[in-house]
Amino acid sequence: MRPPKFWRSDIDPTHEPARVLIKRGSISDPKRGDRIVPYKIYYPEQNTPKPLPMIIWSHGLGGTQDGAGFIARFLSSHGYIHINIGHEGTNDSLWRGKDGHPWDNIRNAKIPWEDVLNRYLDVPFILDSLENGDIECPTSMDLSCLGMSGHSFGAMTTQIMSGQRTGNPDLLDLTEERFIAGIAYSPVPNSRLKNPASEIYGDMTLPLLHLTGSEDHSPLDGPIQHLRDEIFEYAGSTNNAMQMSVILEGADHMVFNGSRGQLSDYDGMDNHKDQIKILALSWWDYFLKRDANSGHWIRQNLQGYLGTSSCVNIKNDTGSMI
Repeated sequence: MRPPKFWRSDIDPTHEPARVLIKRGSISDPKRGDRIVPYKIYYPEQNTPKPLPMIIWSHGLGGTQDGAGFIARFLSSHGYIHINIGHEGTNDSLWRGKDGHPWDNIRNAKIPWEDVLNRYLDVPFILDSLENGDIECPTSMDLSCLGMSGHSFGAMTTQIMSGQRTGNPDLLDLTEERFIAGIAYSPVPNSRLKNPASEIYGDMTLPLLHLTGSEDHSPLDGPIQHLRDEIFEYAGSTNNAMQMSVILEGADHMVFNGSRGQLSDYDGMDNHKDQIKILALSWWDYFLKRDANSGHWIRQNLQGYLGTSSCVNIKNDTGSMI
């Protein structure tokens, strides 16, 4: 079989072209009772001081900043700074050290609205801290070129930053205007508000990649693809921002996080991880690096790369990067 043709000849999902380094740390927010926000920065070793675009990643319910390392490393090796952030109250404290299966502990957890809201507020706090120099990155950052991403509850966090409404019980707008585009790995539909879907999702204005799998069943709610389709339907309706939905045939929920806990591997998992890396790189190259070739590849070659069994849908495609 001939190797797939990508938008650059140096791209190979099994190869990281630059050495990737990691810096760990945490920072406290005095405006929120000294709330601690841990972070893990992936950055490439480089010989030039060229500022690099930056991607924020938010973990799922019960996760940590150590998730999605395979995505972070691959993107960083291609010239991105990837910052994984942790969220106290919705992290592994929900299950670690407790009897029973982690997912059972997560399902039974009673999470206060304050912890949910603080999770969302962690994102602008991290951006402020980067801008103020309170978090130092070992390589030069382009803070005008920011992407937002996350898995599961982190996908919801990405959606909230994009303009999806949240609240308890009234609608709350937490849109973060500093982001250019986003990736929602395993998007999460609203379950808190009773407002019409058009009111909840209609003001999502970031170009978003909605990335999921045919076996991506929510650990809390089971099969929810019909509700994910609703997010895709309404997102971008205010400003016609490009939205792309990809459903990888056979991919499950935890493949997007990398670590699987007590779940066993499945046939095709490594191929799915390669596809996830290529999808993420093509999206960020298009929107954060303004690479028209990656946009052409997305439109003309992506479906062929994934195969006809996976589903690709694009809407609001004007050919523009913004």
